[in-house]
Amino acid sequence: MGWTAIVLNDSSGSGDGAKSAQQLSEIFAEAGREARITVARGGDQLRTAMKEAVKGRCETLVAGGGDGTINTAASELVDSDIPLGVIPLGTLNHFAKDLGIPIDLAGAAKVVLEGALCRVDVGEVNGRVFLNNSSLGAYPAIVRLRDRYQASGWGKWLAALWAGLVVLRRNPFMGVRIEAEGETILRRTPLVFVGNNEYQMTGLQAGSRKSLTTGRLAVYVLHAERRSGLLRLAAQILLKGAEVKELDLLSVETATVETRRPLVQVALDGEVVSSKSPMSYRIKPGALAVFVPQGTPACYPEGSMTSY
Repeated sequence: MGWTAIVLNDSSGSGDGAKSAQQLSEIFAEAGREARITVARGGDQLRTAMKEAVKGRCETLVAGGGDGTINTAASELVDSDIPLGVIPLGTLNHFAKDLGIPIDLAGAAKVVLEGALCRVDVGEVNGRVFLNNSSLGAYPAIVRLRDRYQASGWGKWLAALWAGLVVLRRNPFMGVRIEAEGETILRRTPLVFVGNNEYQMTGLQAGSRKSLTTGRLAVYVLHAERRSGLLRLAAQILLKGAEVKELDLLSVETATVETRRPLVQVALDGEVVSSKSPMSYRIKPGALAVFVPQGTPACYPEGSMTSY
C-alpha cells in the first residue's frame, strides 16, 4: 500500500494547523495508513508541498483548507490518476458541501479512508482550473478590497460587507462580449459568473449545486441599467433565480469572454488572479478523481468508480 500526502493550510479557518495535523496523524495511524503531513502557510508553500507529493508518487493527496487550497491541490491532480482527499478547514467550503463531505475534521478524514472514489468535472479558463466558479467584474474587486481590509485587522465578514458597499458606490459596470456555442451576447454588466455546473439560485439551497457531472458550464450574465438597482436586482435573483429577466443563463461546454481591457482581474474559487482578455472557458468532464461519501449522487456512476 502506498502513502498518503496531507498538506494543510495554516492560514485557513482558525489557523491551527499543528492541532489539525496531530489529529489527522492519530486518525490515519489508527487506520494503519501511512500519512506524511505538511503544514504550510501561504500559496507558495502549499504549491511546493503539493508538487513534491505528486512528484514523489503519493497514493492520495489530501488538502486541508478552504476552497482556494482545494483548488491548488486540484490544479496538480487534474487528468492524473492520483485522487484528491478534502479536509474542509475554510470559512465556506463550497466544494466539500456540494459533494456531501463532512465539514468536521474527523468526518472528512473518514471519507478519505472509507469513502468512494469517483470523478467530477472541473472548469478551466486560460489554462487555470476552478472547481466552483470563476467571475469577473464587481466580485473580484470586492475580494481584493476585502483582503486589503482584513490585512489591516478587520474581521472577514465586516471587511466583505464594507468592500461590497465601496465597490457598488463606484461604477462597477464593464463592457463584455461573450461567444458561447454560436451565440453572441454584448452586455454592459457588473458581473459575469461562470459556474462549474449549474447553481441553484433560490431557496435554502441557493448557491449550491445538485451535480458536478453534467459536463456543462453555467454562464450567468447580469445586466442592469444603473447601479442604484443592483441591490434590488440581487434580492430578486435570490427570490426568483434565473427567471429574473435581467439575468442571462447559458449552459455550454465552452465560452469566450472578451472585455475592452487587455488585462482583467478574475476570481477563481475565491482567489483573484490577473488574466489576459479574451478569456477562454471550457468544462473538463470527469477530469478530477476525489473521495466522497458512499452513495454521493453528484459523481459519475462509471465503471471506473472504485469503492474503498
